[in-house]
Amino acid sequence: MFSIIAAIGKNNELGKNNGLVFKIKEDMKFFKDKTTGHKVLMGSNTWRSLPGKLKDRENIVISTRDFEGPDLIIHDIKSFISKNVDSDEEIFVIGGGTVYMQLLPFAKFLYLTEVEAEDSGATTYFPEFNKNDYDIVLIKKGSENGLNYSFMKYIKK
Repeated sequence: MFSIIAAIGKNNELGKNNGLVFKIKEDMKFFKDKTTGHKVLMGSNTWRSLPGKLKDRENIVISTRDFEGPDLIIHDIKSFISKNVDSDEEIFVIGGGTVYMQLLPFAKFLYLTEVEAEDSGATTYFPEFNKNDYDIVLIKKGSENGLNYSFMKYIKK
């Protein structure tokens, strides 16, 4: 099964210059707590944006070429999806925008940190989706460095 995890702004802002738009310590902790012990799936730009391999997680990168670092590189996303979509194992999709778009139709859960802010300089956006297709649970609200945010869980109906 696939779960998506991301922090997004009011206009679905996701990334800026191959980094995060919003850097919130509590969101980083939430991300780590949710994904530790699981497989994390990402695109090659997201992989390159990380300071290194994500510890205590199996790092899987979608790429057309092979390179050192991740635990697994997959070249055929459609085959990977078909092999894992009905699995009981939760695989977290962690970015970027194109990977979110490809996996959104297959994700059972969306863990979204919804930040009550905008950034007109954003270069990557989370894909639009119909919230009516999900049951929505507020996990927690918070505020940090003048940014208000909510940890939300969307459960596909």
